[in-house]
Amino acid sequence: MQLPFRFAVNMLTPGSADEWRTRCRRAEELGYDLILVADHLGMPAPFPSLVAAAAATARPRLGTFVLNAAFWNPVLLAREVTTTAALTGGRLELGLGTGYVPADHERAGIPFLPPRERVDHLTRVVEELAGALAGAEGTPRVGLTIGGNGDRVLRLAARHADVMAFSGGRFDGDAPTVLTAGELAEPVEAFAGFEKEAGRPVPAERNLLIQRVLVTEDRAAAAAGFATVVPYLTEEQVLELPIVLIGTVREIVDRLHALRERYGFSYFTVLDGAMEAFGPVLAELRGTTD
Repeated sequence: MQLPFRFAVNMLTPGSADEWRTRCRRAEELGYDLILVADHLGMPAPFPSLVAAAAATARPRLGTFVLNAAFWNPVLLAREVTTTAALTGGRLELGLGTGYVPADHERAGIPFLPPRERVDHLTRVVEELAGALAGAEGTPRVGLTIGGNGDRVLRLAARHADVMAFSGGRFDGDAPTVLTAGELAEPVEAFAGFEKEAGRPVPAERNLLIQRVLVTEDRAAAAAGFATVVPYLTEEQVLELPIVLIGTVREIVDRLHALRERYGFSYFTVLDGAMEAFGPVLAELRGTTD
């Protein structure tokens, strides 16, 4: 079953109140369905930023993409969720992950635990937030996004998440590497199996974070330029990377349809630096049927 497209912009860049409001309004003008905020030190704080985004806009939904569960006590997080959901008029979508940046933990004075312990904590947070996500009587439910690629996270998402946010890369120690088209298929297929095991009647929406948007008439030249970031890949592999959109507006639209067909991705997130570049792609898609 193919879901309709949704598109989000992940706001990473700090700014003044006026700058923040202007960027959020621009995202709404361009047609983004969601305005998201990450959870890394040096970037905007998620919950106050989302409340400000709600005040500046009327239509987009608002979300965290994704909270580092290690930073949060479940009881205190529940208070943030219920308050932010109320102040955003029920437009909140909560995203959670294990956290993957050791430097964030070091700066915050929070131990960077082994993967198993981080997933254990994420599981506790998800389970203890069930009441806050359900909302008070007469209020909208807060949708849950879980981000990651490991089997235990995929199983957790298959049981609880409305959205499974796949990562197109991984950290081997401190060195990030991107997943090729074939490598990304592995967690996507595993997740489908876990959904069947969970017996959920409706599949989760599948999200992918796009790392680069390059609108160009010369795909080969753009791929060659990006290849310096991933020198271990061929030009053909670069052009096939799911997390990179290279080509004309029409070619990128076709690529999004192909990604939905192959992996089931219907919800795509771009970084704020690509917000304007991706705008014509949104306009082209809105002029056609999803």
